[in-house]
Amino acid sequence: MKIYVGRGSCGNAAGAGELFEYFESQGFDVQPVGCNGMCYLEPIVETDGKMYVKVDEAGALEIAKAVQGKENNASTYIIPQKDFEILNSQKRIALANCGKINPESIDDYLANAGYEGIKKAMNTMTPEQVIDEIKLSGLAGRGGAGFPTWFKWNACRQNPGDVKYIICNADEGDPGAFMDRAIIEGDPHGLIEGMMIGAYAMGCAEGIVYVRAEYPLAITRLEIALEQAREKGMLGKNILGKGFDFDIRIKAGAGAFVCGEETALIASLEGERGMPRLKPPFPAQKGYKGKPSNINNVETLANVPWILREGGSAFAAMGTENSKGTKVFALAGKINNGGLVEVPMGDTLHNVIYNLGGGIKGGKAFKAVQMGGPSGGCIPAHMSDTIIDYKSISATGAIMGSGGMVVMDESTCMVEIARFFLDFTCKESCGKCTHCRIGTKRMLEILERICSGDGREGDIERLEELAKAIGEGSLCGLGQTAPNPVLTTIKYFLNEYEDHIKHKKCTAKACKAFTKYHIIQNKCVSCAQCHENCPTHAIEYNKDRGVHSICVERCIKCGICKDICPVDAIVIS
Repeated sequence: MKIYVGRGSCGNAAGAGELFEYFESQGFDVQPVGCNGMCYLEPIVETDGKMYVKVDEAGALEIAKAVQGKENNASTYIIPQKDFEILNSQKRIALANCGKINPESIDDYLANAGYEGIKKAMNTMTPEQVIDEIKLSGLAGRGGAGFPTWFKWNACRQNPGDVKYIICNADEGDPGAFMDRAIIEGDPHGLIEGMMIGAYAMGCAEGIVYVRAEYPLAITRLEIALEQAREKGMLGKNILGKGFDFDIRIKAGAGAFVCGEETALIASLEGERGMPRLKPPFPAQKGYKGKPSNINNVETLANVPWILREGGSAFAAMGTENSKGTKVFALAGKINNGGLVEVPMGDTLHNVIYNLGGGIKGGKAFKAVQMGGPSGGCIPAHMSDTIIDYKSISATGAIMGSGGMVVMDESTCMVEIARFFLDFTCKESCGKCTHCRIGTKRMLEILERICSGDGREGDIERLEELAKAIGEGSLCGLGQTAPNPVLTTIKYFLNEYEDHIKHKKCTAKACKAFTKYHIIQNKCVSCAQCHENCPTHAIEYNKDRGVHSICVERCIKCGICKDICPVDAIVIS
């Protein structure tokens, strides 16, 4: 009997490596699988049709007993019914194999309809028919722009050239986004097959996966998958005896956010500094090494094998009029069920956050969700019934982006969130455009002043003026969308900006400049934990009263005392 252990990055971080070694040492047939999306339940172990979650050393012992038919207490680790229902209520296409097959075994992939899509394409379809099938599906780019995939493929095919390239953009740079990493770690052959189908349709002989170097496990598994595909004759010369020559290589990027923009990515591939170029010419006309090139992100390509197997109409049957198929989202922030979910387009934010995501941590009130990363915007709680499709999300001022959802609760300061994301884009700006290089810096300075208690009348208007200039004067998507988090927080949370500037207070009690820590005297039990752990010795003991107090002058507002107080006697005002 096989034992499957979740060995994605999240599982490994939670201790899955030790569990894997234990089962191996006991002589079991243990197999690694990728993340099934339920990162909040890691480490996850599956065997004999049962899924065990949050498995520790004791749990591994009980599971081993269960497999051996001995008396055990493994049932205490069985996945709760509500979580099992969350997993099974999703429609999985891009994530279909993640958590189910061994990503380091091409035989596992073949046993699950692997490479059937490319075989169908090469045996029964012309390249033009493949592109027509993608057009019928309505598949749009999952990297953020939502541009029709078929159009890009067709443009690359129609542009003349003896050499053409298909490039996979795996440079996933949005804070809180990890969809592409999980797909490569859990189903690398799915990505390879998607690239093969695209290459066949466009006439490309070489493929390149541009993946950030911070994804070592993804790179390792992709390298293994590529070698296995070559050994099986699925990559290389005369694939399937059809005269189709195609191979893929990996380029590890240095992690520049701007390299997620296709022309900056191409520049990086060519050994230049990652900076965007003017378009036209578009990559389909003049891309990598001056040759026609096509760039799609990981999730886009991961959908392609399914579309070829099941048909474009089956994919188009899911979703809305302007957004077809499913979408993978990474749930992060103040949410109970952090991880990945895949739902049909047309679902609502409310369902994803409250039902699949399990609601807000600690029972606190939902405040907003950041979608689209630094290029996106914040959607407030009262708009949680918003439909998930490109048009509806864009109407809020946010964007679909690659699929990151950073959830915020009542303790989140929206001015600080805007400052955080602008700090990110300011640092990641390549510096080519003056508006982006200097404008984001000026906006950041204003936001930093506001958060530190030095906001001035007119600051909000200055931010809006700068935002407009940066959006209009920047060459690429990074600069054009950098002001979005600021603009959406001003639009939906103007009162918080005004409180910071006019009333010198932070409603969320998150900005240190406006907060003070106090000990509620009649709740203090004199355990001295706060006193012993205060890094500046700001907490004093009053012998006469038998309680502690905080010296405001020495307090650096680090929050350690509040976090460790066993009776919640420390409050922020």
